[in-house]
Amino acid sequence: MRLTVRAPDGRTRTVIIRPVGSLNEALYEEWVATRRALTERYSNGRLGYIHVQGMNWPSFERFERELVASGQGKEGLIIDVRYNGGGWTTDYLLTVLTVRRHAYTIPRGAAERLDLPDRRAFRAHYPFGERLPFAAWTKPVVALCNQNSFSNAEIFSHAFKNLGLGPLVGVPTFGAVISTGGVGLIDGSFVRLPFRGWFVYADDMNMENGPAVPDIIVEEAPDSKARGEDPQLRAAVEALLTRIDARNTEETH
Repeated sequence: MRLTVRAPDGRTRTVIIRPVGSLNEALYEEWVATRRALTERYSNGRLGYIHVQGMNWPSFERFERELVASGQGKEGLIIDVRYNGGGWTTDYLLTVLTVRRHAYTIPRGAAERLDLPDRRAFRAHYPFGERLPFAAWTKPVVALCNQNSFSNAEIFSHAFKNLGLGPLVGVPTFGAVISTGGVGLIDGSFVRLPFRGWFVYADDMNMENGPAVPDIIVEEAPDSKARGEDPQLRAAVEALLTRIDARNTEETH
């Protein structure tokens, strides 16, 4: 659709509008871009941000790509599973986040000497891309969840907290984790049935009616969007920076 638009000063310009059936994806990308910009502002450029839209393969592949796009050169990473409807990829995400360093490498010609302390400058270097089946993140991390984190996003939140990967921030998840399937009936109807329950390994808690409770609980104020703020995200940034600064202080001493 081609429109001619007249500005207040009388000048005109042509605008092309391409109608779409839904704005959901565009609004989602706008929301993510805003969270990324807020993270940049709250952390003064020190942290990266990734939102995991769903626990499915396309979202996981995007997560892997954004480890580089959003995490390159950053001191830590915020992983946001708020408004994530669930799926099945928690263990893939955990594989990325639980890689532990066991060696470091120095490329040929990169260092004049291989003696200590010269080689310590390369402690962060390891060819993860050619050695591991998935991407890897070994720097500090924090996770965000809320009441609209469902199913496998809740499993991820429980795991993130109980494995001690970093602070879990936000509000308790929905509390509705259970594996379901279904069968078709002769009259054409379809009945969904539960076939597996989920329980937290650390304390035997039933994840059905047992939400993942964040380490740091922060309610989102009704006017947050109008003010251009995200108090849960800000709290996550503050928690992660505190953790990073404390670690840096220990390493210095």
